[in-house]
Amino acid sequence: MSERAIVLSAIVKPLIAALLLAGPAAAHGAFVDMGTTEAVAIQARYDTGALMAGAQVSVFAPDNPAQPWLTGLTDADGRFVFVPDDRAGQWAVQVRQAGHGAMGYVTVGTDGAAITVTASRTGLSWAQRLLMVASVVWGCIGTALYFRRLRPAEPA
Repeated sequence: MSERAIVLSAIVKPLIAALLLAGPAAAHGAFVDMGTTEAVAIQARYDTGALMAGAQVSVFAPDNPAQPWLTGLTDADGRFVFVPDDRAGQWAVQVRQAGHGAMGYVTVGTDGAAITVTASRTGLSWAQRLLMVASVVWGCIGTALYFRRLRPAEPA
């Protein structure tokens, strides 16, 4: 055997062995398990209609309303989907972002299949908006009267 064949053999044999041993580890497949289930889909929006993308979502189970059962973030469209387990009762869903938030409730029946969804809308009512405008106007008038009082009186 020539010297070149021995060097080539010394390189090729370990390379072939490495490829044969690494083949199953390097190659892998993917599997997707799919099925149908009753899920709760949320779409969070501000009262202006803007989507709450990336908002924090906390889901509270009926038997532990102080500790979140599930937490996550809404997607770019303000959506979040979850599947409650078979615990019967009222599940609370809280969505928060930048100081704004809303609550919703999901009631799961004793059979685990009956789901009722109640969403809350926390936008301002017309009475609340009117009170807010009146408060701002009153505050401006009070401030103007306060500063008017501080000016020295004009000599007569």
